[in-house]
Amino acid sequence: MNQHDDELICVGHILGAQGLKGWVRVFSNTSPRENIVNYSPWVIEQGDELQKVSVKGRLQGRNVLASVDGCEDRNQAEALKGCRIFIEPAQLPRLQAGDYYWSDLIGLAVESLQGEPLGMVASMLETGADDVMVLSGERERLIPFAIDNIVREVDLEKRRLVVDWLPEY
Repeated sequence: MNQHDDELICVGHILGAQGLKGWVRVFSNTSPRENIVNYSPWVIEQGDELQKVSVKGRLQGRNVLASVDGCEDRNQAEALKGCRIFIEPAQLPRLQAGDYYWSDLIGLAVESLQGEPLGMVASMLETGADDVMVLSGERERLIPFAIDNIVREVDLEKRRLVVDWLPEY
């Protein structure tokens, strides 16, 4: 990987081959999950190598399937199993004020209204009601990402979130 790779956004990974013609099954972090194929080209991480590839694909049942440019048979598709899929930030649509991509939130420091550190956003979960932040720190915390109700301030420049949440929760 090179020095600019930290700017890439991981949007999923390849689960394995699908059929005989080089198609792959994809685990997608996008919502809805089939949107991942709309972000062509992908940057695929295979070992220490990054490769930009064009893709097309579709939702088939519960699976997202993709045809990766240059992947012509099942053996080539199997070789991609486990590879992470990245896109460049410019490929994402612009959001309205007050909306955030999960990739923008991961890594932010979280503190209470009283300024007490609660941890860092390690990952996000989709629950159906509100998304949930998974914080790492002195202990793991799960905090709903409910703007105004719990999340009072999101400062992407200062890389921090302020939440109405007591440290003992």
